[in-house]
Amino acid sequence: MSLRFLVLFFLALLPLMGAAAHSDEEAAIDRGHRGKGPNWLERMMDKSEVLAKHNVGVCITDVATGEQLYGLNAERYFTPASNMKLFSLYAGLHLLGDSLPSLRYVVRHDSLVFWGTGDPTLLHGDVPSRRQFDFLENRPEKLFYCQIPCVEPFAPGWTWDDYNYYYQPERGPFPIYGHTVRFYAKAGQAKPRIAPRDFAASVEPAPPGYRSSDHVRRAVLENRFFVLPFTKNWIDETPFRTSPELLLKLLQDTLHRSVGTAPWRLLPQDSVRTLAGLPVDSLYRRMLQVSDNFLAEQLVLMCSSKLGRDSLDTNRVIRLVTKQYLQDLPDAPQWVDGSGLSRLNLVTPRTLVALLLKLHREVPEPRLLSLLAAGGGHGTLRRVYHDASGPWFWGKTGTLTNNHNVCGYLRTKNGNLLAVSFMNNNFLQDTGDIRKEMERILKEVRERM
Repeated sequence: MSLRFLVLFFLALLPLMGAAAHSDEEAAIDRGHRGKGPNWLERMMDKSEVLAKHNVGVCITDVATGEQLYGLNAERYFTPASNMKLFSLYAGLHLLGDSLPSLRYVVRHDSLVFWGTGDPTLLHGDVPSRRQFDFLENRPEKLFYCQIPCVEPFAPGWTWDDYNYYYQPERGPFPIYGHTVRFYAKAGQAKPRIAPRDFAASVEPAPPGYRSSDHVRRAVLENRFFVLPFTKNWIDETPFRTSPELLLKLLQDTLHRSVGTAPWRLLPQDSVRTLAGLPVDSLYRRMLQVSDNFLAEQLVLMCSSKLGRDSLDTNRVIRLVTKQYLQDLPDAPQWVDGSGLSRLNLVTPRTLVALLLKLHREVPEPRLLSLLAAGGGHGTLRRVYHDASGPWFWGKTGTLTNNHNVCGYLRTKNGNLLAVSFMNNNFLQDTGDIRKEMERILKEVRERM
């Protein structure tokens, strides 16, 4: 066979070899995004115009086997927003036991000296408890409150101009009334009803020319509340500025008895006791289902009270839980606060999924799912993730301006339970469009995985 013939023969084969290589490449793509998932899901993600212009991260894992079924930027860090409440839940599950620590106290002769553990439920509007109230009201001793060292009212990375909104009350060692004032406006009435009444003297009509899209606007640095004109019924909450002096006044006005102050100091002979509060699930459920930031922050402070009697310190809890219980996460989270309000928090989708797997291993499934928001139920998922058979997703949303995420458990049509983290950061579209696109894609996951 001549050399010229061999050359011509191989030249003729080149197009076929290229086609075969291209076919092999397509087959590899069909097996998933760089080997990370099914082709149909990859195509949905690639062709989504809604997801095309911002940062997207997804991780989907089979809960039973721990096998990752799909990943897109799963190893990259995102701003998680309220997804961080799952870390706070995990801390509480490991540190709090069955009931909230409501307050701590010592008895010295005819005096009862008490201080806070961070329990937020005292006369709270949504998770109310009278444990502290009844205890303090009925004790025969003289009452003295002492202020335990505590973190700053606002955490690092919080948005300062959200101080006026219900979702960002100040943190503190001994909360009362959820650190908010409630306003109940009724059409035809000159002024709204105010609770607690102690703040009535601090409420005034907004001056002429005062501009705000809010019902009520508080002065930045003081408890002065300006009510805008209204013609319809509404209910609103506005955080108040906290201080030991204001707490003392509110306690005395509520208990109808004198409460003195004492310096924070434990004596060698003191026998410290803890008053048990509400069952922990009552707080976990409210915190997760409606994404209550205040409850999440106070939860971490209560965890701190379990670690030591000297202070209430969020960072102490984060350090301990990360070191003792979360060292096996695939990527170390940057965990800053209890609620996810801070934009300094950073976490990867695969780390959130790993946390979901740990929670599922450690908490019975019926209890775990009952704590989370359920699709079509109530809370943050009430309008999504359900069909005629009921909810098919249980989880936690996380939303800040230009960021919207969801993580939780998805039940497929085949009955498999999947752990899902779907993160969207730095978008300019309406959050509703992002939410609808996520549901569209996860519906296909439910049908086809």
